[in-house]
Amino acid sequence: MSTHHGEYKVIGGKLVAVDLTLTDGRIATASVNGDFFLEPDDALQDLNRALQGLPEDASHASIRQAVEHGLRPEAQMFGFDAAALATATRRALGRATTWHDHQWQIVPPTPLPIHMNVALDQILTEDVAAGRRAPTMRLWQWTEPAVVIGAFQSLANEVDAQAAKAHDVTVSRRISGGGAMFMEADNCVTYSLCVPRSLVDGLETADTYPFLDEWTMQGLERLGVQAFYQPLNDIATDQGKIGGAAQKRVGESGLLHHVTMSYDIDAEKMTQVLRIGREKLRGKGVASAKKRVDPLRRQTGVSRAEIWETLMGVFEQRYGARRVELDADTLRRAERLVAEKFSTDAWTARVP
Repeated sequence: MSTHHGEYKVIGGKLVAVDLTLTDGRIATASVNGDFFLEPDDALQDLNRALQGLPEDASHASIRQAVEHGLRPEAQMFGFDAAALATATRRALGRATTWHDHQWQIVPPTPLPIHMNVALDQILTEDVAAGRRAPTMRLWQWTEPAVVIGAFQSLANEVDAQAAKAHDVTVSRRISGGGAMFMEADNCVTYSLCVPRSLVDGLETADTYPFLDEWTMQGLERLGVQAFYQPLNDIATDQGKIGGAAQKRVGESGLLHHVTMSYDIDAEKMTQVLRIGREKLRGKGVASAKKRVDPLRRQTGVSRAEIWETLMGVFEQRYGARRVELDADTLRRAERLVAEKFSTDAWTARVP
């Protein structure tokens, strides 16, 4: 018989924990506990009984269903639900992980061509999924004006090719979905999280965005910015949108989570290069295309380098991460992927 403990803090809710014993590959006993609310009191025994007998490799969905079916109809859960209990149970069983179950790495800003940045997203996430490297947070730094379009966007519909050529803008397509990003030097704060999917095991897609960016909100708060998520994937303040996130599942066990926040963008040039209407620009808090989209510069009053340092500091403090440099082999593989994929017309114009 072996004993196991797992916890899950519901986003905006309560902590639910579970203590289990396993015998012959199944849950023999279960004790659900936490700072949640439950009515009536003895419904707690329903939760414990619902977990008993489940196999140690039970899926998140099967655990959630067992809890839902085992709970008496009149019972009410406050601050948690069956999905939260399933996540705590999966963590106790070693099938789901927490931030602190991993040795995190930070790749500080490294000046690289934009195609190398999108290639590294794929390379690093594949390496994390295969267990070749620790989960990683990487801050982007690029060496040329660029537009990065989403995996499923139409190149012709998003980018004015003549204007991009006139402004010497490189167009690159990333592997994650979402919208186009106008990225001159120093005008955005961009990072990628390359993580195992066990970290978000059982979470609905909409919940993974605020979960993976909770540390970012803490960093912005330190900089004097009160930010929040607007479903599905927008980061905003009371003054409007400041950024957005995108995700891509990589292999059987990897997840790429990518965030770009506006620091100080030339809105007039952006509207020339991107086929973006005034209504969409207005949604970014800009009434005139001659103004700048500058929420982070204006709301923080600090340089982009200071924002980078604050974000890395928060990530280090929260998750015990250490800073590392990109090794030569990783860079070589990324360069090869650029040549074979990300710099080719076949990839960039895969949706014409």
